[in-house]
Amino acid sequence: MDKSVKFRWLRLALGVVVLLFSGIIYAWSTIRKPFMDFGWSEPKLLLNFTITMCLFCIGGFISGLLSKKLSPAIRLIAAAVLTSAGLILVSFINGDSSIAVLYIGYGIMMGAGVGIVYNVVISATNSWFPDRKGLSSGALMMAFGLGAFFIGLITDKLFGMESFGWEKTYRLFGILIGAVMLIAAVFVKFPKAGTVFPVRAGKRAVSTVNYETREVIKRSSFWMLFVFFMLFAAVGSTAIADAKNMMGDLGVVEGITAVALLVPVCNSLGRIASGLFFDAFGLRKTQYLTSSVVIAATGISLIGFITGSTAVGIAGLLICGFSYGFAPTVSAAFTAEFYGLKNFALNFSLLNLILIPASFAPTLSGMLVSSSGSYIPTFAILTGISFVGLLINLNIRRL
Repeated sequence: MDKSVKFRWLRLALGVVVLLFSGIIYAWSTIRKPFMDFGWSEPKLLLNFTITMCLFCIGGFISGLLSKKLSPAIRLIAAAVLTSAGLILVSFINGDSSIAVLYIGYGIMMGAGVGIVYNVVISATNSWFPDRKGLSSGALMMAFGLGAFFIGLITDKLFGMESFGWEKTYRLFGILIGAVMLIAAVFVKFPKAGTVFPVRAGKRAVSTVNYETREVIKRSSFWMLFVFFMLFAAVGSTAIADAKNMMGDLGVVEGITAVALLVPVCNSLGRIASGLFFDAFGLRKTQYLTSSVVIAATGISLIGFITGSTAVGIAGLLICGFSYGFAPTVSAAFTAEFYGLKNFALNFSLLNLILIPASFAPTLSGMLVSSSGSYIPTFAILTGISFVGLLINLNIRRL
């Protein structure tokens, strides 16, 4: 085993820390609190989450396109500047500001910056673990989801401090996250060509098949994966983006912020659980489990809202968060398994574009709730989507 491979666990640990801070984009349900006093409607605030996720995908895709021309360090430095500047810009918003400033600073600048970081860290770190794709992807994705919980709790406390307030909080996180990304720029690297990795006992050797992106988009398996994960992500993104209001609608009053933040916590747990399951049981069983979890999530949530049961509704939303964790981990593992690691950065960023159409689900849900006054239509539609996804998922093959 090459000497450099011995330090790959430290590289994974660094990736976990970087994505933990980058998980701020999933904390929007909590850190949007200051802007609710500016007279901006709920659909307009949810639109910011949609813009953020769209630019997150675009930033990752651009990073993938440039992966063979620009080093990880250059891309991470650019991401640090975008993310830090975006959050600091948001900190200067006041009651006279246009909501466009929020869209530009948080949605466009920070969204693109985090997208670049996500693409670089996932592709570089996973390249050190061809024998443990599920574990590596799951640990990184878990940190990305768990970051929303910690950042949400911390910001909620800081917002309420007269000596600090939301403006200084946004500036603080702008500086901290930018600094973490700059540190990553020094240490995040790909393994050298010819690096020899261990083969796990009882497991087949790592596949040497590698497809160029132009070949990937011609394969039916890619488009089936794309549609399936797009429908899948629509469920989780809706629950995470509007978790606090959903909890309120279910009757949660005491500790609503902490309860709402359990949704992204479950998201993070779903990421590591699905990765470990993939490594242990392989592609086909992971496909069955993935669809089963999302159907259970939407169905239980729907029952909770129909019956007005707080306990059932909360359970359903937590499972929605858990199911959402499967999407990035499993899509990353499938990309590596189906199409190889050589062009993983671009191939994964291409599949990750599913988040663009999926990110419109929270905005559409907000409009639906505004007109109907209930989350029942939202979860009825999401339940139907889950069954459509099942039919597609059962037909995905390595073609």
